[in-house]
Parts: sequence; C-alpha cells; structure tokens
Amino acid sequence: LIAPGQQQGMAEAGDLLFLLDSSGSVSYYEFSRVKEFMWDLVQPFTFGPKDVQASIIHISTTPTMEFPFDRYQSSRSLQQAIRDTRQLMGDTNTGKALSYAKEKLFSGEAGARPDVPKVLVWVTDGFSTDDISEPMQLLKDMGVTVFIVSTGRGNYLELSAAASQPPEKHLHFVDVDDLTIITKELQDSILANRLHAVDITSSSFRLVWPKLLSQETGYYTLEYAPVDDLAGKRTNQVSGAHTSFMLSNLAPETAYEVALIPESNVHYFPPQTTRVTTLAEEISPAQVFISESGPHSFRVSWAPTLDSVVSYQVLYGPLPGNSVKLLEVGGERNGTMVENLAANTTYLVTVTAVYRSGKERSLSAKACTQEGDQRTQPSYWGGMSERESRSFPMNNT
Repeated sequence: LIAPGQQQGMAEAGDLLFLLDSSGSVSYYEFSRVKEFMWDLVQPFTFGPKDVQASIIHISTTPTMEFPFDRYQSSRSLQQAIRDTRQLMGDTNTGKALSYAKEKLFSGEAGARPDVPKVLVWVTDGFSTDDISEPMQLLKDMGVTVFIVSTGRGNYLELSAAASQPPEKHLHFVDVDDLTIITKELQDSILANRLHAVDITSSSFRLVWPKLLSQETGYYTLEYAPVDDLAGKRTNQVSGAHTSFMLSNLAPETAYEVALIPESNVHYFPPQTTRVTTLAEEISPAQVFISESGPHSFRVSWAPTLDSVVSYQVLYGPLPGNSVKLLEVGGERNGTMVENLAANTTYLVTVTAVYRSGKERSLSAKACTQEGDQRTQPSYWGGMSERESRSFPMNNT
C-alpha cells in the first residue's frame, strides 16, 4: 500500500480496513491509545480513488462500519474521522465482525474496489466471544493480507494461525502504551506485502513482491508501460517460484505503471500495481583528474563509471599544437596510463563517454609532464574544463 523511498505522499492502490475492538472489554483509555496508533499509521499514505482507501469496522455485539472506503480522500480528513470515532461497547463478537468485513472488503456499495490488494489490520486485546478461525481463513483465501496487533494476553497459537504467514511479520504483541514502537515496523511490513521497486537507477529498477505462488501453483504476468504512453505496454511472464524481476533498458526520469498479475490455479490473488519513476540520467565523466605524472607519462582517471557507458575515448595532445592521439578504453574501466609523452609539456586531455544509446559526453583537463625524473604525488588534480560534445550536451543540470 505504500511505496518505498518517499517521506510523504506514499501511495499505491489498495483497500485498508481496520478491525477495531470497540467492545466493553476495552477501557476508554485503551480505546483512545489505539485510535492514536491508527492515526499515526495512516499519516504517510496518499488517499484517493487511485491510491489508498481506508475504513473502520467496529467489533461489538453487532459489527458496524464507521464509514465507507471512499469517503475520505486525504490523510488529514481520515485522521480527523479516526479522532471522531466513538466506542460502541457491547460484546466482543470478532467472528461476526470478520464475516461482515469479508462482505464489505469486496462491496462496491461500501466503496471497496474489485481488483486492488486488501489489507486487514486487527487491533485486539486478545479476547473474543465467538470463533474467528473459519471467517479469518475465508478472508485469507480471498487474498486478504491480515495483520494482528494484540495489546492484551491473547492466545499466541490462535492469533498466529489467524494472521497471514509468516506470523513474525504479521503478528505483534505490544502493550497499549507502547504501540508507537511498532508503527514504523508495521508500515514496513505492509510495504513488504506489496509490489514495490528497489535499486532504482536512470535505466532500470528491480521489482519485489511477496511469495504468493510456487512453481507448481502458477506464474506471474508482469505488465509495464510509461505513464504517458500506456499503449506501449510490455509484458513478461515470470515463474511462480520467483519474487523479484529486474526491468532494464528504461528511459530516464520517466514514470512507469507496473502491474503484477498472479495467475494461480489454486486461489484468486488480485493484481498488484505500483508506479515507479526512474532517476535522472547519471553523467559520466563527471570528474577527470590527473595523477602519477612523470616526464613521459601520466594517469588519467574519471568518475563515475556507469553500466550505460560502452567505452571511453581519451583524446590528448600538447598545448599549443594540433597533434592529437586517441586511446580507446572499455566502459568498465575508470582510468588509463598515457605514455610516450614529451617532458615538461602541458597536455589537453579530453575523456569522452560513449553511451549505449549512442549519446556522448566529454570532459577535459590539463596535465603537465615533469622535467627529468621528477614525479608528482598521486591525485594531482588537473585544470578542469568542459566542451560540448557532438550529440550529448555537457551541462551538469
């Protein structure tokens, strides 16, 4: 439900349902602390019809929905609604509330959406007057991810069976006064149960998702396209045994819509979607420096080295003069020795990166050879200057 690498406005499409113990077994103080916890938990999310939607169902004698999923379209309005939520008292009929939740999580009338991930967060004191195992299993069989936060002395075996697997990621035991301790952990756990991107560069990113299938139970269909060119959608089929996939050869500074469709022959799993923006294209060379200068040679080095660079061309010649020579260096290297030079001479050295795309970028530095057998200390910086290349402007913006 949230995307990595952002401090504010974290969002992915999903329906988030809080199952709130509103019965008489919970004190007014405990109920207030749980509301504060919910308030903190939703703070970084982005809400809206294409992002996260949230609702609350009360556990009481009769389950009650506080508001439909599509009512609040901002974290601020949702947080105010959480503050305004009042305890109902009554019995702790959790099983009945879970059956009610199953209806509402897939109900258009309740504002839920049919093809988005469903997450249930159940905050409980560990006590229930009716059976929870069957309705909870039905929810999980329908693809709902279940997180449980127990603030009391709940039965570990019962709650660990009720939570999604593995329980160490989906079940939390914590005192009601210490709920803030698990807020970030729970947010991260929700993220881990969603399709998200890591290792984002200017031309690639790796998609990661929870283990939903196996080699025997199905496969994944992965669809992706630039947001401004959805007609250019590309598709990959991924083994059910995999939980990650690298997308490469992408355009820099481009937002991509990505959909992961689990094709299971056992259970239905809703598609998961995310939006990932590639980084601005990194520039190489961004720095050129001269070291190990002697009377007839010096070392030219540059940084950074990028996967998108095929090769480097090192052009050098004395100043003043029109005589130049060229060295070709592999794209994986970050430097080379330039030899057979005249002593006590100033050279202009230009390093050009040749990109896979055909673009080029160049950066120049001045280097001086020494008299006789003198040598400079390593890391002597040459005077830096930039020139515009044939097809790749060399500005740093």
